[in-house]
Amino acid sequence: MIAATVGGPEWFALKHDAEEFLYMEADLLDQRRFREWLDLLADDLVYFMPVRRNVKFGQHDEKENTRQGEGISWFDEDKWTLGKRVEQILTGVHYAEEPLSRVTHMVSNVRLLQVTPSPTDPAEIVVGSRFLVYQNRVEYETNMFVGRRTDTLRRHGESWLIARREMILEQNVLLAKNLSILF
Repeated sequence: MIAATVGGPEWFALKHDAEEFLYMEADLLDQRRFREWLDLLADDLVYFMPVRRNVKFGQHDEKENTRQGEGISWFDEDKWTLGKRVEQILTGVHYAEEPLSRVTHMVSNVRLLQVTPSPTDPAEIVVGSRFLVYQNRVEYETNMFVGRRTDTLRRHGESWLIARREMILEQNVLLAKNLSILF
């Protein structure tokens, strides 16, 4: 495993490849091509969004975010549960997504954090990014979700599969009525 540092054409090509993959994934979600999006997920996917808490100064690393598998989280899912969520949305009778939301996913600040085993032969990469997800439902419901993501992408032929996604929202109280959208 190599911590990714800037340098060399292989590094820049790999970073560009990861960015293009994340942008394409955002387009699939925005275009409501959910089944195609599911094809981008590894069978052993971990999809996790902790709940954030307000904590005293100095306790942020230890207590600010809930831990996977311990207590409550916004999402602690796998590919099967995400597939069931997609199936439910596509029935057309999902109360929280009928009519379907209009959603825009914006991805920025993409960085390579780790490359395994090397930039010239990457089997897996860890990519950090920031996101803004805008959701509009019916005539008057508008939500914005802002945060950070850490994605582990696994090489799959000429493309990638998402093996792990951890999303950190910058809010600890959600004003949205539900979290029926996909991040």
